[in-house]
Amino acid sequence: MGRLTGGDPSLLRRINSAVVLHALRATDCATLTEVTRVTGLSRPTVEGVVDDLIQAGLVVEQAAEEGTARRQGRPARRFRFRAEAGHLLGLEIGAHRVAALLADLDGRVLGAQAKDIEETAGADERLERLRTTVAELLRRAGVPRSSLRAVGVATPGIVEADGTVRLGTALPGWTGLRLGERLSRSFKCPVLVENDANAAAVAEHWKGAATESDDVVFVLAGLSPGAGALIGGRLHRGFGGAAGEIGALHLLGREVTPETLLSTTDEPLHPLDEQAVAEVFAKAREGDQRARAAVDRFIQRLVHDVAALVLALDPELVVIGGWAAGLDGVLAPLSRELSRYCLRPPKVTLSLLGEAAVATGALRLALDHVEEQLFAVDGTVTARR
Repeated sequence: MGRLTGGDPSLLRRINSAVVLHALRATDCATLTEVTRVTGLSRPTVEGVVDDLIQAGLVVEQAAEEGTARRQGRPARRFRFRAEAGHLLGLEIGAHRVAALLADLDGRVLGAQAKDIEETAGADERLERLRTTVAELLRRAGVPRSSLRAVGVATPGIVEADGTVRLGTALPGWTGLRLGERLSRSFKCPVLVENDANAAAVAEHWKGAATESDDVVFVLAGLSPGAGALIGGRLHRGFGGAAGEIGALHLLGREVTPETLLSTTDEPLHPLDEQAVAEVFAKAREGDQRARAAVDRFIQRLVHDVAALVLALDPELVVIGGWAAGLDGVLAPLSRELSRYCLRPPKVTLSLLGEAAVATGALRLALDHVEEQLFAVDGTVTARR
């Protein structure tokens, strides 16, 4: 792109276009007079920009309600942002399920679909299950694949900027997988890949327990916990995308595995899965002493892992998500123990989004990407019809 100056008419027009589009998107519909007042632009400028946005398919004139013209004379023309001008997907790839959320350009969820999958499934099988899930969702919603403007994907593991999973021990065949490249073959729009805990942190800040906090740690509490952190409202990935991998802390001289921590016998817990762990917690609630001891060990390790992040980042809020958030008795001891370890104990709460957090965060990432395009001033605003 050539050099732009403050008086460059193309730059000014793009700025005006972004300002008007933002104003229309912030309300159900508005008249030209209302947009002029909100934006501070002249009426002729607003009229010209609205005409351009209509041509681009991003704005449409709202039909007057029946009978309005007869009662009040000719009504003022009203315009609205066309959220239906495109669609977004938020995808979750997990150990036990894949899930998809479909939304319009306002981020309004239009449909959801999920399918279970075996933990031992290979990469090809897992991705094929994801493709069929997406296909069913789009078919049920009546949305053509060509309408997709961006796809967000959340997965366990350390994810590089190009969507490659540099390290992913939770899913078979995941380490080294060029996930972004593989999924791009199925979509003709940008595909953005993110770590699952990071995505969940974004989701809680958008629609969950952290909407009022900009400094947040989200803990995806499981057998090997991970965490996502927002600092000043922005996702902190770290230099190589490995920030928040607190499940690896036991490697730093704490060679205690979940199998040992949660065992109620002298042998490691086997099989080590969510159902087996839930049974340990159930026994603890019933008063089984060995089960109580196992739960205490598990929570103590989780406290140590979370405290490491809290001491480093000093968040206002810690949100506990993942399957462990649904286990009775996790929150109170976690809050109590963090008060002992942390110089300034944060507030601790449970996720409000539950199992939808990861896919919702992936959807938000797709929406962020589209918003950057819609409100960009260094290129033209376009839309698929």
